[in-house]
Amino acid sequence: MTTPPKPRIIVITGAESTGKSHLTRELAAHFSAPWFPEYAREYLEKHPHPYTREEVIHIARKQVAQMEQALASGEEWYFFDTWLIITRVWMEVVYGAAPPFITEAIAASRVDLFLLCDTDLPWEPDPLRENGGEMRNQLSEIYRSLLERAGFRYALVTGTGKTRITNALRIIGNTFGLSSGSSLQFQ
Repeated sequence: MTTPPKPRIIVITGAESTGKSHLTRELAAHFSAPWFPEYAREYLEKHPHPYTREEVIHIARKQVAQMEQALASGEEWYFFDTWLIITRVWMEVVYGAAPPFITEAIAASRVDLFLLCDTDLPWEPDPLRENGGEMRNQLSEIYRSLLERAGFRYALVTGTGKTRITNALRIIGNTFGLSSGSSLQFQ
């Protein structure tokens, strides 16, 4: 029995209101690939009360399980709308520290590329967003710094609308040596 090939794992990350969900959906559609929506948002929309530390830990454990599922899938590509990087910072900012299993899972992860969404999109408030204004920029810098310290391959995605998607496709193409032909053009 042969083992399925490991998919290329791409995580779209960044501060709140930077277009992560939209970009993830567009990239997954472009590559006809599966993707995981932002589990924290999904969970918190179903549990509309002030969240607890235990709930954030639950979210982190689900994100670890999603990564395991993706790695075992045999798919060519897998896209994540956020992942443990954001959850780790969330735990550190709100509770002072993240549980060791989060840091260990990040260190052991096999993410091929992080796309860090720039804060160049306007802030759009919604009931779950907590960090607008300057805090959004500070969090973006924390994510960038964490990615660098961990030695992950990442790139900053800038631009608005179709330009942002085209920039992300260009980054993916350059990272994985894909042809710059029509397969990487956003329609």
